[in-house]
Amino acid sequence: MQRILVIGSPGAGKSTLASRLSDQLGLPLIHLDREHWSAGWVSLPNDQWAARVAELAARPSWIIDGNYANTLDVRLNRATTIIWLDLPRWLCMARIMRRVLTYRGRVRPDMAEGCPERLNLEFLRYTWNFSSHSRPKNEGLLKGLRSDQELVVLRTPREVADFLNRHRQRVLAVSA
Repeated sequence: MQRILVIGSPGAGKSTLASRLSDQLGLPLIHLDREHWSAGWVSLPNDQWAARVAELAARPSWIIDGNYANTLDVRLNRATTIIWLDLPRWLCMARIMRRVLTYRGRVRPDMAEGCPERLNLEFLRYTWNFSSHSRPKNEGLLKGLRSDQELVVLRTPREVADFLNRHRQRVLAVSA
């Protein structure tokens, strides 16, 4: 696993999983939210965003977390492992509410400076409808993976914990 892409609904735990894998595997971590936004929740223009993602994906090794459908194909093409967090939407919504309460008015560790945590109806709608709108698009793109790419689908918090534990044990065995 040299280039790991972590995708899934908001609130699924993409940034948390990516951070833990980065710690375990020693791969550089890239949070797309940190790259996409600048202070005041200003997003990069589409052409600059596409160029930035292409530059990040061209690196020899990484763990990238985030969806951003308009650049997903670029990241998928370079990824050696794709981890899809396909957790229930009720759990994702609950995690978003917990995140808002934890970081309200402050910047999360995986977010760009000057972008304090906030809650808005549009984001909640996007999350609630992720399985009906974004999921089918992701499934379509993932059907086109090459034989040298690994797809890992994790559907429960237990599966995520087991996955992390297996990789932690593998790293410990290699370093021993």
